[in-house]
Amino acid sequence: MEYTSGATSWQKVLRRAAAGLLPRRPRQRRPGWSIGVPLIAAAAGLLFTTSATTADGTALREDRRPQLNQLIEDRREQVAASERRAATLRGEVEQRTNTLAGSDAPIKNQQNRAQGSLQAAGFTALAGSGVTVELNDAPQLDQTQSDASNDDLVVHQGDVQAVVNALWAGGAEAMSIMNVRVLTTSAVRCVGNTLLLHGRVYSPPFKIVAIGDPAALQQALASSEGVRLFKDAVDDYQLGYEETVSTVRVPAFEDSTSLRSATVPR
Repeated sequence: MEYTSGATSWQKVLRRAAAGLLPRRPRQRRPGWSIGVPLIAAAAGLLFTTSATTADGTALREDRRPQLNQLIEDRREQVAASERRAATLRGEVEQRTNTLAGSDAPIKNQQNRAQGSLQAAGFTALAGSGVTVELNDAPQLDQTQSDASNDDLVVHQGDVQAVVNALWAGGAEAMSIMNVRVLTTSAVRCVGNTLLLHGRVYSPPFKIVAIGDPAALQQALASSEGVRLFKDAVDDYQLGYEETVSTVRVPAFEDSTSLRSATVPR
């Protein structure tokens, strides 16, 4: 009887187990994993999405220098086309102004007044005695001192600015950089070892021409701390510095003449 009752009891247990009626063993909670796994999955998804957007169908490790060079070249062509268009429009404005001046006395008077200020404003080409300064990068690194870095071997923005400021301080009447007329308000900037001037890019050697008293200009260059430091680098790293006196010519200023700010003279 006991055996039968035992068998009956085990049969009940098995049936209850098959029916899912037995109490389940409580699971151990892992709060760290329950929170961390969704966060990791979300971060991974964000990373994959960002990578796909950045790549835009290309390999992230792909060398994009050719694309950058092409972009720079395209922008240069666009700038050149815009400059040609601007020159054409300026010519049309000047032609129409001259036509109106023939029959309108006030316009004629203002035109004469403007003509008298062109030279002082830098809108006419000038020639005369002056000084030419040429700055150039050093030879390749393996041809110079072994302790020289790439920064030691190139002309920097501060070097060009030191020469330009010294020439203005020496009484320069007119100046050009890379045969482009500059004014006292012109900004000189370098991008890497290239010069950015009025939206155009130039490579070394950088040629700076100034009209004025040659003796005064040379004295100003000799007195400039920035120029002296560059000359020291010329001796140490074979950078290029050439200073000559001759009859020089600077072209007219051809950049935009739009006013960005003005003050009333007192």
